[in-house]
Amino acid sequence: MTTAAAPDRSRPRRAWTPAQIVLTLLGTAVSALFLAPLAWALFTSLKSETEAVEVPTHWLPHDWTGQAWQALFETGNITNWFVNSLVVSVCVTTIVLLVAALAGYGFARTEFRGKGALMGVVMAGLMVSPAVLGVPLFTTVQQMGMVDTYWGMILPQCAPAAMVYILYKFFQGIPRELEEAAFIDGAGRWRVFFTIIVPLSRPSLAAVGIFTFISSWNNFLWPYMVTNDPDLMTMPNGIATVMNSYGIQWAQLMAGGLMAGLPLIVVFVFFQRQIVAGVAHTGLAGQ
Repeated sequence: MTTAAAPDRSRPRRAWTPAQIVLTLLGTAVSALFLAPLAWALFTSLKSETEAVEVPTHWLPHDWTGQAWQALFETGNITNWFVNSLVVSVCVTTIVLLVAALAGYGFARTEFRGKGALMGVVMAGLMVSPAVLGVPLFTTVQQMGMVDTYWGMILPQCAPAAMVYILYKFFQGIPRELEEAAFIDGAGRWRVFFTIIVPLSRPSLAAVGIFTFISSWNNFLWPYMVTNDPDLMTMPNGIATVMNSYGIQWAQLMAGGLMAGLPLIVVFVFFQRQIVAGVAHTGLAGQ
């Protein structure tokens, strides 16, 4: 009885090709370029305020200290800022997912009078800067009595023209035969949407949700306009207050920036696969 020959594990690995070496060096350089600001912010946050503004500047602190982090937690209401940002971002993301999914599916699958004109209005929303709408939005929110409220910060961020278009393009790519088979079996439009369309749309919905969460978390202008109550400040607004009559406290500002960016880093690390899959499935890659 003969035994199969074991694979030769002593073979040397193939030498890297010039293309692999160039791509590896390029990837390393780009990674270092993106990580450098984070490293600078971290090292600056571990300096004293005096050392943080020294000229010439230097990367590593001479005297390592957590004074800036301690002052941030003692003088700044960072816990409130974090909770406010989390509440606003989660609510905005939930509402945007619901509105964009229903609107995108409606545009992709139903025919009604004025559909083209209404889709044009949605597309026009992609060409208008949010800053231009600041004054009319603030006037509307003020007349509705929602200044200095969570709803005043949340609702104006829930008009997602770009997200509606992304899901609209994705829904157009789903074969109609799947829905027609369900209709023949007696399923209604709502059941088809929630049992067939939504499960097939998970990658795109995940991407839309992640992009919306990041955008809402980083939003500085609108919460700044509609909120005067320090207890309702979000992270970007709270960090902007880290200054006094003598100027910006750079070490505290870097510490606050790292605190504000930490949730976004966590979201990207744990959901980067969903982000890539979502972009690949939206139908935008070939546009």
